[in-house]
Parts: sequence; C-alpha cells; structure tokens
Amino acid sequence: MALSDQTLVCRDCNEEFVFTVGEQEFYASHRLTNTPGRCPSCRAARKGQGGRGGSREPRQMYTATCSNCGNEAQVPFQPRGDKPVYCSDCYQSQGAGQSSDRGSRW
Repeated sequence: MALSDQTLVCRDCNEEFVFTVGEQEFYASHRLTNTPGRCPSCRAARKGQGGRGGSREPRQMYTATCSNCGNEAQVPFQPRGDKPVYCSDCYQSQGAGQSSDRGSRW
C-alpha cells in the first residue's frame, strides 16, 4: 500500500497539520498504530510541561565517588555500595553501560 501525506486536525488547537509519509514510515517501523492527535507545536508544548499534564518534579540526585577515577559523581539513584558507580565521563568511556556479554533487554 502506497503511503501519502495526510492532513490531520490537532485535538488541542484545532489547526490542521500534515502527517508526512516519512512520519508514517517512522510510526510503522516502531509499530505505532495510532495517528498523532496533536500538531508538532502542541506535542512540543506538552512534552515541555512534563507529558501527562503538570510539571515533573526535579529528579533527586545523589553524590557518589566514581569507582574508576575517584572523582565526585552525581547519579540519579541511591548508591548501595555493592555495584560500581561511575561519573559521566567514565560511564561514557565504559561504552555507556553496554556490554557484549549481556543479552538485549528488548
């Protein structure tokens, strides 16, 4: 089935917007079956306010010592001491937490 651009109406601002062939292909490749209900501007505004209405609380950060370089690190979880904690630089140099001996989560 050949795709073509679709003109949709935003449920927030009632303005028309185009759901392009490229966007439709992206949706299909990610198995998204619903067409977007909001125009790009309203989607961006909603995303900026935390998604599902209201603003999100700032994430609590914890101070830890990097297991690799010994520098101070800010992490979004309470370190327990049984696993290494890395600063952002060391985490990136470790391959961003990806290891070939682990199976895929998805």
